[in-house]
Amino acid sequence: MATATYPPPPPYYRLYKDYLQDPKSAPAPPPPVVGTYVCFGSTYTTDDILPSLEEQGVRQLYPKGSNIDFKKELRTLNRDLLLHILELADVLVSRPSQYARRVEDISLIFKNLHHLLNSLRPHQGRATLIHILELQIQRRKQAVEDIKRRREEAQKLLKESLGAFEAQ
Repeated sequence: MATATYPPPPPYYRLYKDYLQDPKSAPAPPPPVVGTYVCFGSTYTTDDILPSLEEQGVRQLYPKGSNIDFKKELRTLNRDLLLHILELADVLVSRPSQYARRVEDISLIFKNLHHLLNSLRPHQGRATLIHILELQIQRRKQAVEDIKRRREEAQKLLKESLGAFEAQ
């Protein structure tokens, strides 16, 4: 059945068979999940918290704390990454058997860069939402101005036609 081109509907469709005649006959949806839940064998959580690098078992290369200068740290990590990539190229040319440590260092830098960027995601989301709302406000103001302009044009046409009608 799982490999059929058109598999039958899931068995719970019977709960909704009389929905068209009586919409209240369908069961209410389950309440939202709060906390942890299991889906396809993996455990997930509804808490939207970015775990620290230490919790992930990764050494943190930038200073700890809440007042991090993200630009400075990202630039520093980017320079370190470039340096380590050049060192890796040098090691691959001169001592190919010793590349593993360099690759681990590059991986550590990438993980730190990725974590720093992910910690900026909430700010990015807020900024995106603010931008979208500002665009909506601007479009609505333009629509209102367009309606006012068209109303004035219509009133002008009405006055002209009324004047032409009275002249006859």
